[in-house]
Amino acid sequence: MSISLPDIVAAQQRIAHMVLRTPVIEDPTGTGLMLKAEYLQRTGSFKLRGAANRVIKAVEEGARHVVTGSSGNHGQAVAYVAQQLGIRATVVVPEDANPVKVRGMQQYGATVEFCGLTSNERLARAAEITRTEGAVFVPPYDDPFVMAGQGTAGLEMLAQAPAVQTVYVPIGGGGLISGVATAIKESNPQVRVVGVEPELANDTYLSRQQGAVVDIGASRTIADGLRTSHPGTLTFPIVQRYVDEIQLVSEAEIRRACRYLLLTMKQVVEPSGAVSVAAALRAGAGPAVALVSGGNLDLDAVAGVPAWEV
Repeated sequence: MSISLPDIVAAQQRIAHMVLRTPVIEDPTGTGLMLKAEYLQRTGSFKLRGAANRVIKAVEEGARHVVTGSSGNHGQAVAYVAQQLGIRATVVVPEDANPVKVRGMQQYGATVEFCGLTSNERLARAAEITRTEGAVFVPPYDDPFVMAGQGTAGLEMLAQAPAVQTVYVPIGGGGLISGVATAIKESNPQVRVVGVEPELANDTYLSRQQGAVVDIGASRTIADGLRTSHPGTLTFPIVQRYVDEIQLVSEAEIRRACRYLLLTMKQVVEPSGAVSVAAALRAGAGPAVALVSGGNLDLDAVAGVPAWEV
């Protein structure tokens, strides 16, 4: 099942009371680079958009308990929306989950369970809980309501930066780039959409090369929010249709992007959100918007910033 621009417009109306219209911030040094600041979203990431669209729809249909599998940001978003709507939430996370994100889920009232290291393991466990407890499963990316919700960031971006020529978007499971690319290409097909993955989590890049979904297993990239094993069965065809190019960035480039964001832009961003900036800095041409997807950074990582490469 695919999505279209009307689905994204409908999502924008459904979630308007739950999400913030995040700003677009310009590089003060005149590079032409702009940041779509989803790290300033409630719960600290873009994930709130898709989670809100899917969970609100589920509650409208009678749900009282939602379950998901997540490496962090999606779980926080589902937990927050469930808390706002007065229902239960259970989140299955990997054993090496970011502790900042786990604490966020718990603070929003979710039950958190640890399972395995790969997205396949945690999603399988989440599906089991859903069946045994009669709950509703909220996919982290492979769902039309989730994708449409994420696409609302693309609609905002076009309104805020109408002269943009290229948009850089992080890729995990593909929900964000599927929604954003649909919003952009069905509104202004002249805008170039570039997806960005870490070299150590290149499942969508490899899948695109081979023309079919590839599973890469567990990843150890510092961009913990992008450690998916494979693109979604619903997201991948949209990526194939609308994304102009997928670029890979190294761990060193991600660290340099984090340093740039902190020291030049004065913004605290997690490595997963910085991958889009890493690719944009490498290209060096504007006007371009890097969608910066999250800001839930572990304090231990902040302490290591001075040692990151220049």
